[in-house]
Amino acid sequence: MLAAAASVALTACAARDQGGSGGNTNSSAAAPQQAANAADPKGDGKAQCSGVTLAYIGTINGDNAALGQNILYGVDLAVKQHNQANPGCQVALKQFDTEGKPDKAPGVVAQAISEAPILGAIGLPFSGESKATGDLFERAGLVHITPSATNPALADHGWKTFFRGMGNDSVQGPAAAKFITDKLKANKVCVVEDDSEYGTGLASQVKQALGSKATCSDKVKTKQTDFSAVVNKIASEKPDAIFYAGYYNEGAPFAQQLNDKGVTAKFVGPDGVKDQEFVKNAGNAAGSAYFTCPCVPEDNFKDFTAAYKQTEGRDPGTYSPEGYDSATVLLKGIDKGVKDRAGLLDFVKNYDGQGLTKKFKWNEKGELSDVPVWSYKVDNGKIVNNGQI
Repeated sequence: MLAAAASVALTACAARDQGGSGGNTNSSAAAPQQAANAADPKGDGKAQCSGVTLAYIGTINGDNAALGQNILYGVDLAVKQHNQANPGCQVALKQFDTEGKPDKAPGVVAQAISEAPILGAIGLPFSGESKATGDLFERAGLVHITPSATNPALADHGWKTFFRGMGNDSVQGPAAAKFITDKLKANKVCVVEDDSEYGTGLASQVKQALGSKATCSDKVKTKQTDFSAVVNKIASEKPDAIFYAGYYNEGAPFAQQLNDKGVTAKFVGPDGVKDQEFVKNAGNAAGSAYFTCPCVPEDNFKDFTAAYKQTEGRDPGTYSPEGYDSATVLLKGIDKGVKDRAGLLDFVKNYDGQGLTKKFKWNEKGELSDVPVWSYKVDNGKIVNNGQI
């Protein structure tokens, strides 16, 4: 149940001058600059605390683990930077692995909330597991910020402990439809959805926004590997574009099989597909893929990117900056002297501040008002910024 648990050690983070992914599209010039007043997890270096823990709860292993790992490493960087700068306040970080499974997540969350030193959590990454565990967080009074669970209905359960660190699919869905029709000039679009809470909800939003231009639709299953029936149907429909509402684990072989069949429609995936694992596993099909995501490109967050590479030993990925921002909000509460769960929940509820990715100020449902959506594409084997939608 508990895949990993570790106190975060002190680490120095040197800043270099490397920026985003490169490429020759709308890269750094179109990406946001780091705001001068962006919250820094280091704070003023004078924080005092003792015996305080934050938790990352979400997938670390499993079919779509890379999406959770991106967040975890962003959280880890924030905590390490905080601890390096604040010798009088060493915050521990514990990691709890749900494998992204809604049936496993409740037991994992129960374990986390039973540990009294944990005052706040970052997660869960996926909508299905978030829906399955929201009541547990609520009963425990444990604040949690998800950097990536996008199903709009999550905010409608009345949970006071739930906060979302980016836009939901009622924002991403219409943005995706606008990108497909305005930028890709598609008039016939096939929308294919998986059977996850995320996929079905997002597909509904996209089809509604596309209206009559959603000319065909189909469904696939989690862990499906043979998509021949769906591919044959799409080939006969001859759409201009295909939107796949799901995750990269199925999205990659689906895209490859479409390519092998000779389908030339433009392939568009959402944030659940936007990962280098898709590029690696989709083969020749990856080179012409597009993505939409309510995540902000880190092209111009040079200090963040350099520190992430040095500390975590890899490039930041989808929702890494959002994980960093989410952890920073919780750390700021601890630095203010919060010592219990009720205090940290109240701090987040009333938070109003700039982060790397956006301004963070939540409404009574835990939703943000600053919710940009961006497009991305594959260029020379890397996913690069393709401009804000």
